Amino acid sequence: MSRATTKADLIIAANEQFDKLCKLIDTMSDEQQNATFSSEMAKAGKEAHWGRDKNVRDVLVHLNEWHNLLLNWINANRSGETKPFLPEPYNWKTYPVMNVEFWKKHQNTPFIDANRMLKESHKNIMALIETFSNDELFAKKTFAWTGTSTVGAYCVSATSSHYDWAIKKIKVHIKTSNK
Repeated sequence: MSRATTKADLIIAANEQFDKLCKLIDTMSDEQQNATFSSEMAKAGKEAHWGRDKNVRDVLVHLNEWHNLLLNWINANRSGETKPFLPEPYNWKTYPVMNVEFWKKHQNTPFIDANRMLKESHKNIMALIETFSNDELFAKKTFAWTGTSTVGAYCVSATSSHYDWAIKKIKVHIKTSNK
């Protein structure tokens, strides 16, 4: 799937990938949904997330937290509060540490709550996207607070691209848990 470059494509891609993610999760048994990832998961890739996330809940809360980053960033900047996307003290070199903090924050969040929170934050992201025009989403330099990127690029990253990451990860979990 190519990266969305229009509002219409963003909405379609985000909703299609989210639906795929939800359907994948729905095909899993309660045991798989709540199971600890096999030790093979930590070796499935070189990125830190392969070792960080221990179950499907961790993946879902990660998506939810990134939705919240996007929602807070857009809403703050639209209301006149200049705010970077990543909260202090994090930057694009140190955000993996922030992801670990998100992981720690949700260790007592039940899977069912994580699933509900993700569905709610997806709905909120999609409603927010609807409030922008195509140019506001994808024309560069529309908003000073987006820097060299666009609001749409951030939205793609927090929705369809992130959902694709989650789908791949959960598929590995399903494969390794069925051995």
